[in-house]
Amino acid sequence: MILCVRFGPEAGEALLPRLVDLLGEFTPVVEAAPPHEALADVRGALRYFDRTPAELAAVIRVRALALYGVDCVIGAGPNPMLARMAAREARPGLTLTVDDPEAFLRDRPVVALDGVGRTTARALCGYGLDSAGRVADAPLAVLQRLVGAKAGRELWERARGIDRTPVVPNAAARSLAAERSLAAERSFPHDETDRTEQRRALLSLATELGARLRTEAQVCRSLALTVRYADRSTTSRSRTLPEPTAHTTALTALAYGLHDSLGLQRARVRGVALRAEGLGPAERAAHQLTFDPADEKARRIEAVADRARARFGPRAILPGSLAA
Repeated sequence: MILCVRFGPEAGEALLPRLVDLLGEFTPVVEAAPPHEALADVRGALRYFDRTPAELAAVIRVRALALYGVDCVIGAGPNPMLARMAAREARPGLTLTVDDPEAFLRDRPVVALDGVGRTTARALCGYGLDSAGRVADAPLAVLQRLVGAKAGRELWERARGIDRTPVVPNAAARSLAAERSLAAERSFPHDETDRTEQRRALLSLATELGARLRTEAQVCRSLALTVRYADRSTTSRSRTLPEPTAHTTALTALAYGLHDSLGLQRARVRGVALRAEGLGPAERAAHQLTFDPADEKARRIEAVADRARARFGPRAILPGSLAA
């Protein structure tokens, strides 16, 4: 069972570490979510203190009020998503516990689910998928066609009350580096149906993102491709890289693979966007050694090109198909 504790605005970010320590008296698995929220995995604490989630939450609330003068609302659920949703609906002084995820979610608007923004919600509502219950009842393949393979599966699971996100001790929500992303976009001067021109744009985007990542000494774990059509609708796909990288060749290959998976054929494309996700420090990334001399040669050329761009500008050296 997970508790989501939302402290009142009087707590402030400066007081949050003390309140997290307070939760640490009950369980070591506590994750801070600045400015005034924390998640606590209390499955072991419930057995140890022989209390229900509501009873344990009442003790936490009283201690926070007595020691720091901070009131809080608490939501309890079997995973972080449901606990957060319960906390958003809980009234001050009470704990809202989610015992039946399916019944709790069924009539909730789809935008209430984690990871569903306004744009995604608007697209789903356009197909009648305006509630968590309707999304849960929809075939998985339909959702993946609408929002992408990975995002579609996550959406389908969350609509059914499944959230695989762990509570990470001693972390402020999640590492900011892991959540950071870089994006680049290209718009065509007219609706583009030529696959070669679309791939040329993807090469440009991958080259730009790779250079930016290497400049910032970062690597990414995955890429997300978004294609915008003439009717203003969009399709997105994302895929994880074999290893975290900032190598332009690897980014380009994955971007091409994402593009091929869409099967666009003669679709009228207005623009494409590529996003590098799950950024992390390059110094912590491992690289699989290979006996292929072409890979090592490409990386050396890439390093030389980066130095030239740093001195003479971003267009000093370009792939041949982009310079034409």
